[in-house]
Amino acid sequence: MGETYAGAGVDIDAGEKAVERIGPAVKSTHRSGVVGSIGGFGGLFDLAAAGYDDGLLVSSTDGVGTKAMVATAAGRFDTIGIDLVAMCVDDLVCQGAEPLFFLDYVSVGALDPDMVEALVAGVAEGCRQAGCALIGGEMAEHPGAMGPGEFDLVGFSVGAVERHRVLTGGAISPGDVLVALPSPNLRSNGYSLARRLVFDVAGKSIDDPAWEGADTTVADELLDPSVIYAPAVLSVLNSVSVGAVAHITGGGLPGNLNRVLGDSADAIVDPTTWEQPRVFTELQAIGNVAIDEMRRTFNLGVGMVLVVPEAEAATAISVLDDSGHRGRIIGEIAPGTGAVRFTDE
Repeated sequence: MGETYAGAGVDIDAGEKAVERIGPAVKSTHRSGVVGSIGGFGGLFDLAAAGYDDGLLVSSTDGVGTKAMVATAAGRFDTIGIDLVAMCVDDLVCQGAEPLFFLDYVSVGALDPDMVEALVAGVAEGCRQAGCALIGGEMAEHPGAMGPGEFDLVGFSVGAVERHRVLTGGAISPGDVLVALPSPNLRSNGYSLARRLVFDVAGKSIDDPAWEGADTTVADELLDPSVIYAPAVLSVLNSVSVGAVAHITGGGLPGNLNRVLGDSADAIVDPTTWEQPRVFTELQAIGNVAIDEMRRTFNLGVGMVLVVPEAEAATAISVLDDSGHRGRIIGEIAPGTGAVRFTDE
């Protein structure tokens, strides 16, 4: 008998089984504008059917980084797809866009239908939370390039915003306030440092208590899924005059809030206005990490920042509260050169 694809490490039958098993999860994300069903060579979406008159498309792509390695070590694959969606759709809303649809790409060393089903189920859950449809994707088996049990997960999202409602940051002015949406965890950023601190410096294993006296394990803390902020931010955009929105990911507040400031304004952040989640305090203590390094690596408990006029801040916070987020003012806009400054510096 001659050589086969299966003999080279690619199991077509397993791939077909995985596609069949993810079908219900994909269908559960259906929304207005979706045309047809999954299985074609491309996903179709009708922008007019979604209610847009002069809509601009906004796109974003991202991955989950080395958080995937934590999921592999823990053998837990059902939540990391939520992180993937969050990293993409929460970028879209920074320009005022509503997330419309999403595509994922899963690559594995050896195709395990159970693992793929769990990964895509997480993506579907993230799409449901974000209000967007999972309309397509790709699954690839790469024997030799990746080992059995290894995977990578990346995504691509598209949203839309009416032309006259695009956020550019040009509307912010001194006296505006910074309204923060809290993040209870690392989301999907800073994991190269977090893994080094937890596993190499502290010598912990994946099933150890996260810290002394903790009711959660290392896996619980490091795999806690990202909050998806897009629907709540859209509600605020429909209620108050938002000048800018910044998604706080890799680079922390200094490396993300600065992106919406322009060259004539600074953001003055008061770090005493919110309490950092315990996981950040523990990571800093493990490696004696300098506060500047912490601030430019992790979100430190702030997942998103909205710049709003001071007179409308109370309304913005009320809308966020109604959406399940405890918004709070953490600073203000001042004349400057586009820098993020902390009051304790």
